[in-house]
Amino acid sequence: MAGEQTYLLLYTYVENMLERRAPYRQAHLDRINAEREAGRVILAGALGDPPTGGAITFRGVAREHVEQFATADPYVEAGLVVDRRIELWNAT
Repeated sequence: MAGEQTYLLLYTYVENMLERRAPYRQAHLDRINAEREAGRVILAGALGDPPTGGAITFRGVAREHVEQFATADPYVEAGLVVDRRIELWNAT
């Protein structure tokens, strides 16, 4: 049941992400914050220093919702994400 499932959306970023993300960062964060306020995102953040990827944790949504989120993410649309995957997370 979607209401009980947790998904991880994992991104791999382009080289020099810190410099390249600036024009898209606020829109990316706004989308994450909207999902958080709606209770669908429980944790999100960059991976690495400098960032080499990102992880966003969704709870209570269908996999399709996560796919739609990723497709419309400003980082994805701008070509800053070179790989992405969605994993069902059987967290306890």
